[in-house]
Amino acid sequence: RKMSLIWIFSVILLFALAADAQVIMPGRCPNAAVQEKFDAARYLGKWFEIQRLPNSFQLGHCCTATYSLESAGVVGVLNRELLANGTISEINGIAKPSPIEPAKLLVYFFEDAPPSPYWVLSTDYDSYALVYSCTDLGVIHVDFTWILSRTPTLPEETLQELHNILLSNKVQVNKLLSTNQDEAYCSVMNQ
Repeated sequence: RKMSLIWIFSVILLFALAADAQVIMPGRCPNAAVQEKFDAARYLGKWFEIQRLPNSFQLGHCCTATYSLESAGVVGVLNRELLANGTISEINGIAKPSPIEPAKLLVYFFEDAPPSPYWVLSTDYDSYALVYSCTDLGVIHVDFTWILSRTPTLPEETLQELHNILLSNKVQVNKLLSTNQDEAYCSVMNQ
């Protein structure tokens, strides 16, 4: 009986998430390998979103993430995006790295909400970063991923390398959305 209730709940949740275009996969989250010897200090600064999996909490373009040192072991997070109506949406949070695997961070955006995993799968700190997050929901999981760059574009060969890492973790790269980072379109973000 308990298993059938879990299954029913999962199916209902699946339909609710599918309506928001989340990427839902069977089974539990993969145990993806993360960046070895991750250096949070080198990761700080501004990153431009190049691609992402669809999710229900990002609706715009010109998306950026800026990371700053808040205090020892705490990273400040500022996510910004330009919405279709011309307004800029932003959200502040904090991230705390795992003491065992520093590339596995937990991000807190709301005081009463559980944190979200933020795993840096790969970065060279100077040009690209590949971020993965996953939420287990019993017999299914929801994938999130972001390909970030220090500039508004990334070379195609770098994108392909990052796609290969995602594919090795069974992430559906064919569902990735490209983020508009056109300089003229996004100029309002710099004012």
